Amino acid sequence: MNELTPLPRPERVRKPDWIRVKAPTSAGFAATRALMRSKNLTTVCEEAACPNIGECWSKKHATVMILGDTCTRACAFCNVKTGMPRAVDPMEPEHVAEAAAQMGLAHIVVTSVDRDDLPDGGAKQFVKVIEAIRRSNPTTTIEILTPDFRNKHEAAVEMIVAARPDVYNHNLETVPRLYPTIRPGARYYASLRLLESVKKLDPSIFTKSGIMLGLGEERLEVHQVMDDMRSADVDFLTMGQYLQPTPRHAKVQDFVPPAAFNAYGAIARAKGFLLVASSPLTRSSYHAGDDFAKMRDARALKLAKVAATV
Repeated sequence: MNELTPLPRPERVRKPDWIRVKAPTSAGFAATRALMRSKNLTTVCEEAACPNIGECWSKKHATVMILGDTCTRACAFCNVKTGMPRAVDPMEPEHVAEAAAQMGLAHIVVTSVDRDDLPDGGAKQFVKVIEAIRRSNPTTTIEILTPDFRNKHEAAVEMIVAARPDVYNHNLETVPRLYPTIRPGARYYASLRLLESVKKLDPSIFTKSGIMLGLGEERLEVHQVMDDMRSADVDFLTMGQYLQPTPRHAKVQDFVPPAAFNAYGAIARAKGFLLVASSPLTRSSYHAGDDFAKMRDARALKLAKVAATV
């Protein structure tokens, strides 16, 4: 009898020291997880396997993911499950507001899966969540991270901007050349137009966008994305290291060292962003509350300088 030849095991890429984090074990982490479960809420921290979950949850900071836990897209970088989502939970806005109150959040980040199955892409649920938080937590500042609302972004953005979140975030994720393989269900310039439309509708709302590095992008392509964001008047740029969540996802092409992130950050600041966060562990909502305060101060300083020259 012939012996079966074992299949080769996939090569495991060793992470460099600068990208490693400790496993979450604190009491604060357990308390945050228990609260999310009690309110039947999903978090992008868990679904996207964020490396900062231990630090953030220990401080009772969590990014709530509304509209369920199932996405209608299948992006090559994202660990959120794909399929046909369940019906929208009508109690979700109140549960998010209750969680924000119990955690005593001064700043909350709310994101969602893509819901291409809904006529408005889920925009009404964002509005309801914003309104519920404002009713029960009037001093809490609200940051939203929305999908691109494919083929319906104009009406969706108008609806959400009218609810006046403090920060409107939509991530470009990567450079245009890599969209067909990394973000096949989206269009780079459609995402840029979405960000631009927020500012046209309400210039007082801060806009924010981010990209991942390590997917095979070239340095000049990253610089071009910065220029495109500034043309759309984006206030805040985040840049972080892409990490492959499972073997079936896009591979890491390069672990970008901290010095390179610092260099990108310096260039971005020179291009005129109000705020830049650039490091291997940077994620869209990492230190979002502190960053919001910095961004608000940066705008006030900028306006004061303009007024002084008039």
